[in-house]
Amino acid sequence: MWAFIHKLGSPKWFYSISAKLQPWFWGAATLLLVTGTLWGLAFAPADYQQGNSFRIIYVHVPAAFLAQSIFVSMAIAGLVFMVWKIKVADMAASVMAPLGAAMTFVALFSGAVWGVPTWGTWWMWDARLTSMLILLFLYLGVIALRGAFSSRDSGSRAASVLAMVGVINIPIIKYSVDWWYTLHQPATFSITGRAAMPMEMWAPLLIMVLGFYSFFIALILMRTRSEILRREANKRWVRELVGEAR
Repeated sequence: MWAFIHKLGSPKWFYSISAKLQPWFWGAATLLLVTGTLWGLAFAPADYQQGNSFRIIYVHVPAAFLAQSIFVSMAIAGLVFMVWKIKVADMAASVMAPLGAAMTFVALFSGAVWGVPTWGTWWMWDARLTSMLILLFLYLGVIALRGAFSSRDSGSRAASVLAMVGVINIPIIKYSVDWWYTLHQPATFSITGRAAMPMEMWAPLLIMVLGFYSFFIALILMRTRSEILRREANKRWVRELVGEAR
C-alpha cells in the first residue's frame, strides 16, 4: 500500500498512469450524465407538490455534493503536501480549487432558481445557504492565496492551511438542517436511511451524482497532467516527452 502511495507521489509515474485512467472516467462521465439527464428530465415523474420545478434537483444536488467533496479532497491533499512534501498532491489541490468554486456557484445558483417557486424568493439567510456561501468564499480565498506570494511554495503552504482549517465548514453544511431551524429541506436520500422519494425519482439522481464525480476525476486527472508538465518542464523526462511529441 505504502509502495503504491509512494509511486503515486512521483510526477512521472502519475503522469503515466493517469493517461490510462483518464479515458475510462471520461467515458463513464459521458454515459452517466447523458443517461441521468434524459431519465431525470424526460421520464421521472413530476413531484406531487413542486411539479416539474423539482427537476433542478438533478443538477443542484450533485453540484452541492461535489463542491463539498472537492474541498475535503483539497484539505487532504494539503495535509499530504505539508507532512510528506509530495508535489503531486499540491498540484492536484491547485487544479481542484477552480472546479470546486464553480460547483459551489452552480449549487448556489440552481438552489436560488429552485427557491423562487418553492419559497417565493431567490435568497434567504438560511443556515444551509449561508454555510454554502461561506464555502464559495473559502474557495476564492484558497485561489487568491496561491497567487498572493512571490514564492510558489509559500502560496501552496498558505492555501493548504486555509483548506485544512476551512474544512470544518463541511460538517456545518451537512448538519445545518438538523442543528438549526431552516427552510432548506433535509437530505433527500442517504446511504443508511430510506429515500424520501420513489425509486423512479432518486435513481436518476444517483446516476447524476456518479456522473458528476466521474467528470470531476477525469477533469482533475487531465488538469493535473498539464500542471505536472508546467512545473516539471526542466526535468529530463518531460523534455524527452516533448521531444517525442514534436
